[in-house]
Amino acid sequence: MEAVRLAGPEFAVDDVARSAGVSKTVIYRYFSDKDELVDAVLERISAVVLLPRLLGELARDHRDDRARLYAVIAAFVAIIEDEPALYRFAYAHVGRSGRTDLVAATERQIADALGTAMAERLAEAGRPTAAAMTWAYGVVGMVQLAAHWWSGARTVPAPELVEQLTALAHAGLGALLPPAKP
Repeated sequence: MEAVRLAGPEFAVDDVARSAGVSKTVIYRYFSDKDELVDAVLERISAVVLLPRLLGELARDHRDDRARLYAVIAAFVAIIEDEPALYRFAYAHVGRSGRTDLVAATERQIADALGTAMAERLAEAGRPTAAAMTWAYGVVGMVQLAAHWWSGARTVPAPELVEQLTALAHAGLGALLPPAKP
């Protein structure tokens, strides 16, 4: 990850070796080719940067649903701001043919966690739960696509983007979900 931070999304194996303080030969003892190394970096970004921040905010106690949405969206936007090279690297490798799309896998984990929480809320209120996953994937997709567009356009400051996305997501979910029990 340090090599990506220093060299950017199109890092070379030499950059990784230099960051690790080893020879390129040592790198190839652990990875058969650059694609395998890229997959390892993507897995690490997901496991160390994305999932802990996003799932952590989703699981935290917040004063209400809007505050929870705001915190998760703010965490995602902060990742784009705090780790621009890692973010660009991850999205430069989206949908590589024949390889696992770890960005999509991470998004699925977030959406599944959100959907599970919404389904539980609906079930507690005695309401059907079938729509929970649709809503969760819709919210995650909306935030991801809007934030990705924003990462290049930067048409508004980050806090304003977070507020805009939170307002949109909360307006929809607030109308659909029963109130949280205290």
